[in-house]
Amino acid sequence: MPALFTVTVTRPGNNAVHHALKTGTIVIRKSNQTGKRAMIDLSAPVVYPAPRPTSRGVDKSGLSGDHKPLDAMIPDRTSSRGLERFIAGRTLLSGDSLAWSDLFVQVYSRHQNQEPFLVPVVAEPLVVWVMSGEAIVEERDLGGEWQTAHVKVGDFFLTRTDRPYEMRWRALGSDPFQVMHLYISMPLFERVAVDILGSASPPRLRDVSGGQDPRLAHFLALIHEELNVQDGGSRLYVEGLAQSLAVHLIRTYASNDDEGDRQTALPGFKLRRALAHLEEHLAEPFNLAELAEKAGMSAFHFSRLFKKATGMSPSRHFIRQRMVRAQQLLQETDLSIIRVGIAVGYSSPSHFARVFRRETGVLPSRYRRT
Repeated sequence: MPALFTVTVTRPGNNAVHHALKTGTIVIRKSNQTGKRAMIDLSAPVVYPAPRPTSRGVDKSGLSGDHKPLDAMIPDRTSSRGLERFIAGRTLLSGDSLAWSDLFVQVYSRHQNQEPFLVPVVAEPLVVWVMSGEAIVEERDLGGEWQTAHVKVGDFFLTRTDRPYEMRWRALGSDPFQVMHLYISMPLFERVAVDILGSASPPRLRDVSGGQDPRLAHFLALIHEELNVQDGGSRLYVEGLAQSLAVHLIRTYASNDDEGDRQTALPGFKLRRALAHLEEHLAEPFNLAELAEKAGMSAFHFSRLFKKATGMSPSRHFIRQRMVRAQQLLQETDLSIIRVGIAVGYSSPSHFARVFRRETGVLPSRYRRT
């Protein structure tokens, strides 16, 4: 039976109060009713209210690019396109044309002061580049100590985490606090990992907060210039920049924690053959025996080495690649959601929607709208 806790709210207008107990976390939301009693389920997962800026420095311009965080609870995981629903600010530029299939890039004007909020996990590596202003930015793991970075124009953040974390900031001076967010698509990241490391397992990247990297800044400046091109940018040029950027990130910031495992992983040519076969048969049922035969191995031996090379089982990788293909079809075509599901092997729309939401944090219909 879930543990319950009874609380009496004695002061109207209280902001959300978080009180952690050993058995769970209480979340009391704002109430205008003095003396209201609330039953709190302490066995429920931790939830966070969507972030709200502090009263100072709130952007009230009302321009069409403005967005405020949703009032809904912030999930532990979301998509790169869905993350901005949970961070307040104003969108200034966005790479939305077909030229930007390997990168998702947007420039934002952030609020000058931001209270702590939860940042959901996003699968893709994220680079945040400070383009205007100066700020004190603080980040921490849940329950950890705040880590502070004093950032200015040209500084960057690099994040690829499998756990949600908290952040807050306070801008300094009068210049607007503007940043560019750049996500590298997982298919590109994996292709580059195979080329450089002989492994499709996307390497761990070292977290960087407030770092400086002249070569990275050069790539980001060129990408920003291309964002401003009238016709949406050159696909070939953007693809070249995206590949160069991915190579630089892996060579410079990949963690060496798994180097010993890679040496005993699936040989690169066999891995590429297996991955190509998976890509060509996403609409068909998963067939481990056929995949192992392509690599010239027993199913047991292939599964073990595949997981060592990629960090996941063949079937798990297959599902993730189905969802990557579905994301591409939702972004780049007018196929109905039912047809997209069929294209990646799901005859049941409800099953497709359920798997898509589990992998990306949002339903297919919401993903297409964002």
